[in-house]
Amino acid sequence: MKTLYSKFVVTTMLVMIGSLCIGFLATNIYYHQVVKEKNDAKNVKIAQDIAKYIESSKPSDLENYLTTLGEIGYQIYVTTGDEGHFFGGKYRDKALPPKTVEQVLNGGIYHGMRDFPKETFVTGFFANELINTIGVPFTYENKQYALFIRPDIRLLFSEVHTILGGLILAMTVLSLLAMLLFAKALIRPITQLTEATHQLAHEKFDTLLDIERADEIGQLADSFNVMTEKLQENDRIRKEFISNVSHDFQSPLLNIQGYVDLLKNPSLTDKERQEYTTIIELETKRLSTLTKQLLLLTSLDQSTRLLKREPYRLDEQLKETVRKYRWQLEDANVQLSYQLEPVTCNGDAGLLQNVWDNLLTNAIKYNVEGGEIHIHLQEFSTSIEVLIKDSGIGLTAEQLQKAFDRFYRVDESRTKQGTGLGLAIVKQIAELHGGTVHMESVMNSGTKVRVHLPKL
Repeated sequence: MKTLYSKFVVTTMLVMIGSLCIGFLATNIYYHQVVKEKNDAKNVKIAQDIAKYIESSKPSDLENYLTTLGEIGYQIYVTTGDEGHFFGGKYRDKALPPKTVEQVLNGGIYHGMRDFPKETFVTGFFANELINTIGVPFTYENKQYALFIRPDIRLLFSEVHTILGGLILAMTVLSLLAMLLFAKALIRPITQLTEATHQLAHEKFDTLLDIERADEIGQLADSFNVMTEKLQENDRIRKEFISNVSHDFQSPLLNIQGYVDLLKNPSLTDKERQEYTTIIELETKRLSTLTKQLLLLTSLDQSTRLLKREPYRLDEQLKETVRKYRWQLEDANVQLSYQLEPVTCNGDAGLLQNVWDNLLTNAIKYNVEGGEIHIHLQEFSTSIEVLIKDSGIGLTAEQLQKAFDRFYRVDESRTKQGTGLGLAIVKQIAELHGGTVHMESVMNSGTKVRVHLPKL
């Protein structure tokens, strides 16, 4: 498997090589389009100045003069047509067409640099060939000569050029090393993130990244740490949930098993048998309720669940709920009153029925002898409010904070028939509808629960 670091190194090398090739091609185009003709014109002027000097000054020793020119940085070829002499640096290729020599001897100018064949990588500038020269005529001692000249490229590369070349080479090497080190430093946190991800895959949720950066990788590390903390919390909740579910299932099952064993005793009286049967029935109902609520919570937890929204009369639903629990109100000796405006709600009637069932049964269950319950339904411009107020035993501030937690029960003596899931279901259904649930409670003075649903 190719690592990100190796890919970065290969990509860097390819970019550098590609940039070098493109740079050479661009330089080649620039040379042929701009520099080549200017270089030719410049050297033509130099050659003409030399020829003019020879003709005007008539140096006594022409050969010595040309030798001096060659030593200061020129490659020179002088010919009369019959014989020729070279001065300065040597040519790699001394071939020169006779017609070219004849053209110069007849007074023409030879533009060898300008007309040198176009080749890649600016070879025309460096080609050490006699045809890559400038040719001009001059007269010396009544004799016609042809002077062919070009700068000696080897002498042009002085110490300064060597230093600059070394500087460019050093910059290239150091830049490459710096990029590789930077890539290593850049990829290191990604490697740490990969390892931490593997740890998470093995449910080691205590893995945190110690990466302090202000760039995108630092933001990714921070997001990873936040995700890890949430996973750790979710894992704790999951384990606590399993523990609570196991306990809540085990307790009624043990009671059922115990009382079934007691029922096997043939010496039981009818009264005892009836009492044990009633307890088994209650525990069975408790298991049934717990199972239904767990299935409902599982359904609500599915992020893909779609609400079956449709308009229906919420006031009629609340009235029907009150009628359904009329017998419990009478058994508990609790008075109920309501004030319900005609309100049409656009929501999932089946899910919202669970909300009213849970809130009303709680208000009955935790009320006092001769207590009261009041239900108020009111419609506002943007929302619908359902208020359920009771005069029951109430909750402390600490208990109120945990009231919507799953499996939370104030104490076993007060909630032995409860599952601790009712209010959690209420809150989740309300939030699925885009609403909120707010609870107020005072010990021994009652509880108020307000459900707000948006109007859609």
